[in-house]
Amino acid sequence: MFKILMKKVLNPTVTMMEIDAPFVAKKAQPGQFIILRVDQDGERIPLTIADYNREKGTITIIFQIVGATTEKLNHLQEGDFLCDFVGPLGVPSHVQGLKKVAVVGGGVGCAIAYPIAKKLHELGTEVHSIVGFRNQDLVILEDEFQKVSHRFILMSDDGSCGEKGLVTDALRKLIESGEQYDEVIAIGPLIMMKFVAKLTKEFQIKTVVSMNPIMIDGTGMCGGCRLTVGGKTKFACVDGPDFDGHLVDFDEAMERATSYRDFERHRYEETCNLFQKEVQ
Repeated sequence: MFKILMKKVLNPTVTMMEIDAPFVAKKAQPGQFIILRVDQDGERIPLTIADYNREKGTITIIFQIVGATTEKLNHLQEGDFLCDFVGPLGVPSHVQGLKKVAVVGGGVGCAIAYPIAKKLHELGTEVHSIVGFRNQDLVILEDEFQKVSHRFILMSDDGSCGEKGLVTDALRKLIESGEQYDEVIAIGPLIMMKFVAKLTKEFQIKTVVSMNPIMIDGTGMCGGCRLTVGGKTKFACVDGPDFDGHLVDFDEAMERATSYRDFERHRYEETCNLFQKEVQ
């Protein structure tokens, strides 16, 4: 059993938790993920490791409430326990030897981008962070990004915080102003990563994206997380989650990502109704 040591609401739909998991924390690296179950009857869901503390033996996760399991997870409080917490899984992000990197995060994807930016900063890399949200109410980890970034740009769709526009607008402006990056790391909604990769391909800048498709076992056996990268089938859980953004078939990935949307919404509504009955 894995104890929840800290719970913090970051915005109306996103929650942060710190979990007591010393064996996972001992090996965790930026870019890797865990798979958890809330209880013995629960489904397995992957969540990227948002941070880790080897001395305390803790793993920080950040999740968006979108389905039944994340709704159940969000009802747990400090002192409660998770049934399973397996990891670290996946290939760690490559961060060695980079002198100047642009880290681009969108929405809850910033929870994945932050530990990578933090690690790069620790290694002495010049980090330019561009993060984007729909509006001010959805902003997360702003202070954390500022601490690990030589340059920090906040974008919002409606202009309620930072600069109005898309992350690609800010990235294009930096590149055209003369900034030269060894690599661009983009993490967020599929459509955002697609257009970041399209932009950087124009300027021939190496681009890495973090893919989070449907996943079940996390070992490559189920095939649920398959992607087409450079015309070949890859599995996000064992080959990734990081891939060359210029080679990913984003259109296929976006189509597959919607496969269970109606089912997910139905289960979410059922779970919400169950909790409401319990309260009554």
